[in-house]
Amino acid sequence: MNRLEKGALSRRERQILDILYRLSEATAKDVQEELPDPPSYSAVRALLATLENKEMVKHSKEGRRYLYRPAITERKAKRTALKSLLGTFFQGKPENLVAALLDPEDQQLTKNEIDEIRNLIK
Repeated sequence: MNRLEKGALSRRERQILDILYRLSEATAKDVQEELPDPPSYSAVRALLATLENKEMVKHSKEGRRYLYRPAITERKAKRTALKSLLGTFFQGKPENLVAALLDPEDQQLTKNEIDEIRNLIK
């Protein structure tokens, strides 16, 4: 079972991954201290365990404490999230995502932003 089959990440799971990417490794307490409006310590541990089950996080033991770190690169995590987003909302088609981004009713892009997108496409 791959990461996508194990389910998308919740807001809290994404926050935890962002923290781990920023810090490289952290204890559950470190993560809790970095979270906005932090949940209880046991809730953070449960979220870390969920991320381990999704193969997004791994841990090592240092003395009596567990150190958590991302199991995949940040780039790969972004690609996984993007694939999930494409599959969920855009029929798996990148062109549908780009069309939604460029829809003037949904998004007010500046001329510079549109030019940047055009340059990326080239």
